[in-house]
Amino acid sequence: MSLRTLPLTLNRPNSITSLLSPAAAIHQNEICWSRHWGTQRILYAHKSNGSHAMYAWSLDKKNELRLSSVKAQTEVAEKKKVVVVGAGWAGLGAAHHLSKQGYDVTILEAGAQPGGLVAGWKTSSGRSVEVGIHGFWYPYKNIFALVDELGIQPFTNWTQSAQYSPNGLEVESPIFQDVPRLPSPLGTFIYTKFLRLPIWDRLSSLPLMYAVVDFDNSDKSWRKYDTRTARELFKEFGCSERVYKEAFNPMLLVGLFAPGEQCSAAATLGMLYYFILAHQPDFDVVWCRGTVGERIFKPWIARLEQQGCEFLSRKRVTDVVLDKVSGLVTGILCGNELFSADAVVFCVGISAMQRIVASSPVLQERDEFLNTCNLGAVDVLAVRLWLDRKVSIPRPSNACFGFDSSTGWTFFDLNALHDEYQDEQGTVVEADFYHANQLLPLNDEDIVRKVQSYLSTCIPGFAEASIVDRAVVRFPKAVTHFFPGSYQYLMHRNTSFPNVFMAGDWIVNQHGSWSQEKAYVTGLEAANNIIEFLDDGEVAEVIPVEPDEPHILELRRLNDTAKGFCDVLPFADFFL
Repeated sequence: MSLRTLPLTLNRPNSITSLLSPAAAIHQNEICWSRHWGTQRILYAHKSNGSHAMYAWSLDKKNELRLSSVKAQTEVAEKKKVVVVGAGWAGLGAAHHLSKQGYDVTILEAGAQPGGLVAGWKTSSGRSVEVGIHGFWYPYKNIFALVDELGIQPFTNWTQSAQYSPNGLEVESPIFQDVPRLPSPLGTFIYTKFLRLPIWDRLSSLPLMYAVVDFDNSDKSWRKYDTRTARELFKEFGCSERVYKEAFNPMLLVGLFAPGEQCSAAATLGMLYYFILAHQPDFDVVWCRGTVGERIFKPWIARLEQQGCEFLSRKRVTDVVLDKVSGLVTGILCGNELFSADAVVFCVGISAMQRIVASSPVLQERDEFLNTCNLGAVDVLAVRLWLDRKVSIPRPSNACFGFDSSTGWTFFDLNALHDEYQDEQGTVVEADFYHANQLLPLNDEDIVRKVQSYLSTCIPGFAEASIVDRAVVRFPKAVTHFFPGSYQYLMHRNTSFPNVFMAGDWIVNQHGSWSQEKAYVTGLEAANNIIEFLDDGEVAEVIPVEPDEPHILELRRLNDTAKGFCDVLPFADFFL
């Protein structure tokens, strides 16, 4: 159906003949345009109330407009329908902007409530729990802008953190914004207080800065570094065994949720640069003053509903409806229930996407969706304990290593972080375990005993406390596993369906962010793709990451020049 503007001159109402109803008369100040509808030429007259009248038209021998027939009716333009699958950071981000632009947005969530991994809920005794405590780091500019827009204040002040091993306290980190800023990565190197790791072991990591400079988050860089493990990367650049075991591997266990031999070197460089190395304050973090579900997602959903967005829980997607003529997806199926759509955005994690593909004959015909079956996810275990007394915890957030060789874990003083526990008589502590494969099969009693033993090793006061209540949450295949070679299977925002888009922390993009910030950013980017595809609305502003510091930019320029020279040499691409 093509659209063209007619050169109409409607100087006199009586020049329009054959009107069947006086109410359908076209006046001089009305906006007119024409469409071809099959073999008919249809004239639209736009009314001041936003509706329009529709006429079949022709021109007589004097080139004057004649309305040979009239369809005298008022039509209200239908909003374009978008179905968002998944109600985490990515899904709500996409829905938020699209609903503000006037789209008819329906969010389908397989769970009982929005939030994905960060959704919290109440235990049978009415206590709040969630799957893991989630930090909000200094570079999360888009999320911070969102909470300002929502008019909420969900976060604590900037907090200090610590790191423990079975030997006790290992590292204390300051609030990096509170100390004089130094060129990256000197601030991180100098201000982080290592209690046991010798200076010469830390100095052995300096050659790794070449890989940090060389990795620029481009597709070429990802393909270059993704085929090797993080452990191989650190070995290649001469890091000592001790700095790997006591510094880098612990970061990977709680940052990429797997040990170095199971992490992509590309993902390792991207994560380390974004959270630690790019700028001195990047490792500063705030925490939610309650569950993310209650503090952020609940008011966010309320705002979305005010904007006309429909949220539907317990809707598990089973297939898509494909128009084979146009190649467009025209609907989403949840069993026998159909949700029509002009555009679709999938905003689910890897495990959920794999389940959708497994049930969808349409998606199984596309390699990009089938390839998600090659991806993996990591098990998470969250344990929240209510104790009969106060235990002094020096820092509200703490990371731990060395207790299980392949598992990283963290613990948090919820009395200091969550408003609801500030006046609690006893300590409330949360311990979250990542890559917790060997822990999930244990019963709750064994898990709680192990957690209290680990906590007591870090802070002896935990051994004297009694547990008055507990919550143990197992979440298999919960967070993305960026294993070596996984990049080739990750999906991009655009798909082979022109009106289907992807968002999430595992979707390839060039923004440079990670974790929750990346998920939210890809949601906004997918919304922008839909706006461009449907040619309706204003695109969302995505705040870019802070630019590289000048010395890093210069080093990257010199490195690119050197690589450009090497690329023209004979046999440049011959060797593995």
